[in-house]
Amino acid sequence: MMQRTQIALDSAEHRRARRRAAELGISLAEYVRRLVRQDLEGPVINGDPASLFALGDSGGSDVSTAKDAYIAEAVASARRSR
Repeated sequence: MMQRTQIALDSAEHRRARRRAAELGISLAEYVRRLVRQDLEGPVINGDPASLFALGDSGGSDVSTAKDAYIAEAVASARRSR
């Protein structure tokens, strides 16, 4: 069951929200319901998921090409410390 509620928007927000709802072919009330639902469901991931792989790309590391040597060095160091 839906609960009736009132909100107050300034004139510019109201005008823009009505325009956006019209672009979507829905009522202003449905537009607001969708915004609330979207916010409550959590963030939507937009964009290319592959962009996550470049997050740590500073250009200053050779870890991807020298990882085997780094692992071997870490293992050897751990064995020496025993």
